[in-house]
Amino acid sequence: MVDQPKATLDFYAQNSARYAADTGDSPPSRHLDAFMAALPAGACVLELGCGSGRDSAVLLSHGFAVTPTDGTPEMAAEAERRLGVPVSVLPFAEIAAVSAYEAVWANACLLHVPRKDLPGILQAIAHALRPDGLFYASYKAGEAEGFDDLGRYYNYPDRQWLMAAYGKAWSSIAIEEVSGSGYDRKPTRWLHVTARSGR
Repeated sequence: MVDQPKATLDFYAQNSARYAADTGDSPPSRHLDAFMAALPAGACVLELGCGSGRDSAVLLSHGFAVTPTDGTPEMAAEAERRLGVPVSVLPFAEIAAVSAYEAVWANACLLHVPRKDLPGILQAIAHALRPDGLFYASYKAGEAEGFDDLGRYYNYPDRQWLMAAYGKAWSSIAIEEVSGSGYDRKPTRWLHVTARSGR
């Protein structure tokens, strides 16, 4: 199963150094502070789509046991250089851990998963979490999947579609919709999802 269209993977592979330089020093998501505050000290955290490694660096600096991963080898190498720790290449479709993490951080990465594949990947993330595990992800909101001007695929969900995609594996799901921007610097409606594993 392909977890991202090839054009999206190619974008990050071909622009990894520039993308890491452009995003590495930008402020982390404001949701990261709330995420960390909800975790026990030293919690095991899996980061998906870590990009430049910026958010993993913050998590590590706060004493969490972080496993940074990215789906593109070139981006994983950029993050590894920044972090000084191994960064695994983990396509979303290959998530296979079971009850291994107290939390999963997936900032602005699952938005590249084809709509037909997202429910299964969210189920795999639920299985990777320990009971009552914390999961954060963010998505660019929309009405139909498509590509941006940089050639990257997005699933562009709305709140109702996303709730259905998460399914019944979660004891709680909260979705916050805010206006903002992204790497392309265009106005964007974001859906920020915080969920707890139901197991």
